[in-house]
Amino acid sequence: MATQTLYDVLGVTRDAGADDIRKAYRKLAKEFHPDLNPGKPEAEARFKAITAAYDILSDPEKRGRYDRGEIDESGAERPRYSYRPHAEGAQGWKYRPEGEMDIGDLDDLFAMFGRGAGGRAGRGGRGGAGFQMPGPDRHYTLTIDFVVAANGGKERLSLAPDQWLDVTIPPGIEQGQILRLKGKGGAGLAGGPPGDALIEVLVAPHPFFRRDGDDIHLDLPVSLPEAVLGAHVAVPTITGPVTMTIPKGSDTGTRLRLRGKGIQRRHRGENRAGDQYVTLKVVIGAADDPELAEFLKGWGDRHKTDPRRAMGRAGQRTGEAAS
Repeated sequence: MATQTLYDVLGVTRDAGADDIRKAYRKLAKEFHPDLNPGKPEAEARFKAITAAYDILSDPEKRGRYDRGEIDESGAERPRYSYRPHAEGAQGWKYRPEGEMDIGDLDDLFAMFGRGAGGRAGRGGRGGAGFQMPGPDRHYTLTIDFVVAANGGKERLSLAPDQWLDVTIPPGIEQGQILRLKGKGGAGLAGGPPGDALIEVLVAPHPFFRRDGDDIHLDLPVSLPEAVLGAHVAVPTITGPVTMTIPKGSDTGTRLRLRGKGIQRRHRGENRAGDQYVTLKVVIGAADDPELAEFLKGWGDRHKTDPRRAMGRAGQRTGEAAS
């Protein structure tokens, strides 16, 4: 009976890509995980086999060595000695190595399978069952607040009703980045080290702030008097409100900059901070006020302006080009 390959264990073909291998492992791991199959030793054994297969096939170097026959399904080195048949009378066929092999070589060979040359237990553990395998990585998603993503902080990731992980969020983390928590994954096999927790961070959108690299953008409503006469107003930032000066005669679309009020994070050993850009949006507010309407009517008659004049010229040039 042919030996089952690691590809057979995961149910993928030999030319399967990394994503296909990862998806197959996740599907099978959920199906046979011991926590979901209490009291079922066959499920636990299958889970260990799946984990061992994924450990090798998910690592490009290990996978290459396995495909070339340099390691076996357990990850152990395959013997590299060459044998040739030698007739020995009535005793039939026996084998001996092409070159010299001393007892030290035999010790090393048997140690890979857990026993010394004399049949004693070796470094591998109990009777060949002591191959240590690292535990599987576990994958999670964590949605965090926009301001926490910008400034950093602590978040708690719930794994189960009574299980959680405290996660440190570095300042400036971006949507889709992966945080790795060493040793917080699945348990290792036969005393092997635990895997890691891989946490994909999702950033919840903010009702006011938008991010562009390390810069923050904000649309700020201002009243008509503030825009015309100028004012000092409170402006929200990711680190708290600050006072900003609105220049006299500002209009909708005027963009002001608050230096250093963007996202601050370390880059090549230096603290670098982006800026916050504030775009003014003039809000009339009292459009139905008869006093304001009367004032603007008289003011408009004395100050004729055409805010769409540039658009008219552009339209005229387009018409001339089309004709």
